Amino acid sequence: MQVETDIMQVRVEEIREISPDVYILSYNRPFQFVPGQVVGLTLDPEEAPRLYSIASGNREDRIQILFNIVPEGSLTKKLIKLKDGDTLYSTKPFGSFYGKSRPGYFIASGTGLAPYLSMIESGLGKNKVLIHGGRTLKSFYLQDELKKMMGENYIRCCSQEKGDGVFEGRLTKYLRQQNELPADHDYYLCGSSEMVSEARDILIDKGVPFNNIIAEIYF
Repeated sequence: MQVETDIMQVRVEEIREISPDVYILSYNRPFQFVPGQVVGLTLDPEEAPRLYSIASGNREDRIQILFNIVPEGSLTKKLIKLKDGDTLYSTKPFGSFYGKSRPGYFIASGTGLAPYLSMIESGLGKNKVLIHGGRTLKSFYLQDELKKMMGENYIRCCSQEKGDGVFEGRLTKYLRQQNELPADHDYYLCGSSEMVSEARDILIDKGVPFNNIIAEIYF
C-alpha cells in the first residue's frame, strides 16, 4: 500500500479506554473518506506516520481511530497521553479496502474490527455478517452497540474464555465448522497476516471464489 504523504494538523477531541489497553481516539474531521480507508498519524510531522483504519462513519463530524497499546511500539504509548485540544498530525485518507453494498461477511481479529465499524456506521452493514475473533471476553469492545446494530449477524469467537452466546474457539475454527458459505457473497478479512492467510485458505477450500475475498492486513 502506497502511504499518503500529505500531512495536516488536527485537534484531538477525545481519547477514551474502551477495554484494557484498547482506546478510541477522536479528532476533528478535515476531509471526506470512503469507509474502509486508513490514515497515517504522527506527533511529529518530520517522522513517518503510522497507519490506522478509520473507525467512524462517513456522516460523522469527527474521525475516530481504534487502536491497542503495542508493547514494542512508541507511538501508541504517546497517543494515550494526549488530551482534548492537543495537536496531532494526520495524512489524508487512502487505501482501497472499500465496503460494498453486496451481501457479505466482515471477518476481523482484534482491532481489525475498525474498518467494519466505519462501514456499519456508514450504512453498509444491513446485509452483512460480522465475525469478530478475540482471545478473551474483554476483546469484544463495543459489543453492546454492535448487538443493537447487527443483531444475530454479530458473531463473537473467543479462543481462551467461555461466555454466553460466544463461540468457543478461534474465528478460523468457526469458519471451518460452517457447512455452507455462499459463493456469491463478499468476504472481508482484516487482522493479523496469520489470520488473514488461514481464513482465506478456509474460504477457498469451501468454494468461495478468490475474487470475492478482500483482505487488509494489520502489522
